[in-house]
Amino acid sequence: MGKVTTHILDTSRGVPAKGVRIALYRLDENRDGDGQKRTLVVEAVTNEDGRCGKPLMEGDEFVEGNYEFEFDIAAYFESPGKKDQPFPFLNTVILRVGLSNRDDHYHVPLLVSPFGYSTYRGS
Repeated sequence: MGKVTTHILDTSRGVPAKGVRIALYRLDENRDGDGQKRTLVVEAVTNEDGRCGKPLMEGDEFVEGNYEFEFDIAAYFESPGKKDQPFPFLNTVILRVGLSNRDDHYHVPLLVSPFGYSTYRGS
């Protein structure tokens, strides 16, 4: 049984990113062919370990297709004790991914600082 998970690390401080709001959307082609329709699958907030309490999708919830992760990074870096600038360089980090095998575990980590991010398919 497949699942989709994420993990966010604040590389500027070397700690898990606690309290980051994440939204996962499914992307489908509009029937009239003029772009993609976004459907919210789940919203979550990272815990003290920078992870969500449970997989974002698993089992029958996991449908193969194109998805968009939306990470609210500006709010994380603007929280008390972390505000470096009045206008954060990174606002919302959006990752579009294709999930093509519902039996796989797709782990999508986000390594983030106030000025950049990276991601990869983890295990």
